[in-house]
Amino acid sequence: MRGGLQNKIALVTGGALGIGRVCAFTFAREGARVVVADIDSEGGTKTAQTISKNGGQAFFVRTDVCKADQVKALIDRIVDIHGRLDCAHNNAGIEGNMAATADCTEANWDRVIDINLKGVWLCMKYQIPQMIRQGGGTIVNTSSIGGLVGVQNLPAYVASKHGVVGLTKSAALEYAKRGIRINAVCPGFIEGALVERLAGGDPKIIAQFISRYPLGRMGTPEEIAEVVVWLCSDAASFITGHALAVDGGRIAG
Repeated sequence: MRGGLQNKIALVTGGALGIGRVCAFTFAREGARVVVADIDSEGGTKTAQTISKNGGQAFFVRTDVCKADQVKALIDRIVDIHGRLDCAHNNAGIEGNMAATADCTEANWDRVIDINLKGVWLCMKYQIPQMIRQGGGTIVNTSSIGGLVGVQNLPAYVASKHGVVGLTKSAALEYAKRGIRINAVCPGFIEGALVERLAGGDPKIIAQFISRYPLGRMGTPEEIAEVVVWLCSDAASFITGHALAVDGGRIAG
């Protein structure tokens, strides 16, 4: 699909590290001009600079997706510079603290829901009107296999990611006739800092994680990025309202 998004304008939130950073690189590889948003200015700037050094076009905007004024300012800036927004990957998210449901603190609940669910809603709230004005666009929201099945000891995370799936499906129905396709990607365990944190760096726990995956390994950020960019391309033109598990078969059984 090389060059499949030539001259499209693509936004990636949570683009400072991990899946978001690799998605930004992949959008750029496909010819898109990329806007990177994150609260991590150092990481977000590095993502944009790396794209530019490799011949692409990108810039960074520090954005807290929980703050409506900052999200609105982000979309306004994109439109001021590029005149449109074609693709949006609403990826910013956190796992929060691990605890059983009755032990989850209110502060942890509020923080996770704010970033993972309210943040996705706010992004779509300002992305969708712009896409309507220009005649269409594509949105991919990052959920999780935790948005499709239960996961012990992450109640706020699982609730937020289930919420992302429901929000995605509702919005897809609302705006399908306006030329906007909205889907969600649901990664399984992906190599990177999140798994390291959940496992506490213990290789035995990581091996236990891997043992639950029929393909016998964790996924990579690159594998998620390929799916996100594909969903934004014309190759996926008949797909909307779908929550796509990219999980090595984890939830198949």
